[in-house]
Amino acid sequence: MALLVKQLRFRFLELIPLLLLLFITLNGNSIVNISFFSFNLHYILIYFWVLRKPQALAYGYIFLCGIITDVVFGFPIGVTALTLLIISAVAAYVRVVTVRISLITDWISFIPALLIANFFNFMALYYLDYNIDYLYLLKNSIFTFILYPVLWLIFTVLLKIIRD
Repeated sequence: MALLVKQLRFRFLELIPLLLLLFITLNGNSIVNISFFSFNLHYILIYFWVLRKPQALAYGYIFLCGIITDVVFGFPIGVTALTLLIISAVAAYVRVVTVRISLITDWISFIPALLIANFFNFMALYYLDYNIDYLYLLKNSIFTFILYPVLWLIFTVLLKIIRD
């Protein structure tokens, strides 16, 4: 009986990143706006978990959450989904070439992921004649980059709890 309870606890803890991703997606709060700054929680969540524990978030779930986000925010279908897949692809590449896990290496490698994803997002919305707020996109990217270490620490603690 104790073994069954421990296995159920372990299974539930493994599902926390996926449940968090689905909650953020269905709630419509992938971009957190706090007074004068905003950051994209989707990007940080997907980048960290694909980088550290890729079994936690499958690419199909990431794509589905991107489609749902497009519907919730009213973006053209597929733009956010492909942007999130680009973030996960960069994280998968960094996972393969990383020798040593540290906050600094993850944080620095997050820069190209943000740049590539935002470039694709900008180009897709630009060619679809969607109204783009450039200053908002820039502020969002900067604060997403700045807040990555805080969420990295929180997710690292959660990852240690899952492994124990």
